[in-house]
Amino acid sequence: MATGAAKKKPAAKKAGAKASKKAGSKAVRHVALLRGVNVNGITIRSAELQALFVELGFGAVRTVLASGNVLFDTDETDTAALRQHIEQALRERFGYEAWIVLLAQATVARMAAGYPFERVDEERHPYIVFGSDPAMLDEVMAKAEELETYTDRLQRGDGVLYWELPRGESTDTPVAKLLAKTRYKSSTTTRNLRTVEKLIAG
Repeated sequence: MATGAAKKKPAAKKAGAKASKKAGSKAVRHVALLRGVNVNGITIRSAELQALFVELGFGAVRTVLASGNVLFDTDETDTAALRQHIEQALRERFGYEAWIVLLAQATVARMAAGYPFERVDEERHPYIVFGSDPAMLDEVMAKAEELETYTDRLQRGDGVLYWELPRGESTDTPVAKLLAKTRYKSSTTTRNLRTVEKLIAG
């Protein structure tokens, strides 16, 4: 569980040195999407999450909602290395197996703009499945096409899956159960389109 873990600031500072090494470069707004936060016993307070990202050397840090969403500025251009540093800092600070999807805010905006289904529907929820491994998104899409489901709608996008399902069934549909498999834990995370729109505006 996250709440009882010891806080190890030195490791976070080490990651921050990497994140802030390019003084004078133009900072880019990024979105970190944490997987599995504030569910299944993993509790991370927004204030503590924000404090960690500030210690990592990022600018204009802001958390959005309680589902593990962090906006921040950085001039680091190596996204893969940056993601690994953040994941390691999260593991050491909060004591859980941390995985994130890390994207530029502009990329998230482009992904959201491509949502192909109804954006406002009183009977159905709009979701975007983000992924750090395109192969895993392809695999989910292929497996979903084999399912006998009349409730889910799933479509492959550029770096994402667009998903629509009936309200109140976000954990019960065939696609929901597929996405919940341990195999996809380290590379995918899902957000409601309304949440994504807040991330774009932040």
